Amino acid sequence: MKLSFIFATAISSFFVSSTTVFGFSTQAYALTFPGISSATWGEPTPGSDNTEPIYTGVGSNTFTWGEPDLSTGLPNRLTFNGTSFSADINSVFKIADLTYFNGTVFSGTSVESVPLNLNVSFSPPVGISQVFDFKLGLINTLNDATDAEKSADFVYIDTNLSNQNFTFEGNNYTLELTGFNPDVPQISIKALEGATTTTAVYAKIKAIPETTPVVGLSLLGIYLISRKNSWRRNTKSLTSTPP
Repeated sequence: MKLSFIFATAISSFFVSSTTVFGFSTQAYALTFPGISSATWGEPTPGSDNTEPIYTGVGSNTFTWGEPDLSTGLPNRLTFNGTSFSADINSVFKIADLTYFNGTVFSGTSVESVPLNLNVSFSPPVGISQVFDFKLGLINTLNDATDAEKSADFVYIDTNLSNQNFTFEGNNYTLELTGFNPDVPQISIKALEGATTTTAVYAKIKAIPETTPVVGLSLLGIYLISRKNSWRRNTKSLTSTPP
């Protein structure tokens, strides 16, 4: 095989590969994803401290946990309400509302975390419906009658499970829950004892660039190595003393 043919093949493969990657990026970043969301809660994880967990709402959008104190009569409660949205690539958008009530419950009857099965139905032209599996952690503190802040409980997004992928027209994307504030990172919210906190849940859709094919680059590397060796031979030949 002649070096000139190797060079032509390498350059051709390199530019075809680059065009494919750049074409993907241009198309991906120009897309808008309209749709609507809904969700159900999954089977919770009690944790080692909760030996007698009590909960309801698996399979619905309202989840309760803990055996309530008779003085309040209400357990902890999370309600997830989906919403319609229109999302540009890499832009933070509201995907739902979350209402959190901090009830007074007996120690050992709570849970540690609960899965969130987020169903997202993208409108045409995307036309994809997919369930994304996330998880919310629950921090249930011991009450302090002298300090309301110390008695507050917390809900947070488990970031280890907060990136989920989907495919549209052969391109890959990820749906990420960014938290409870569109402007600054905030993955947790709190509610004082006996109080309710309602907040928006925000998300982001990001394009996943394809890995540039290495065939063209490999051929180009072979060509350059061959050219280097050839140059060395020619240089040696020119500097050698004639017999």
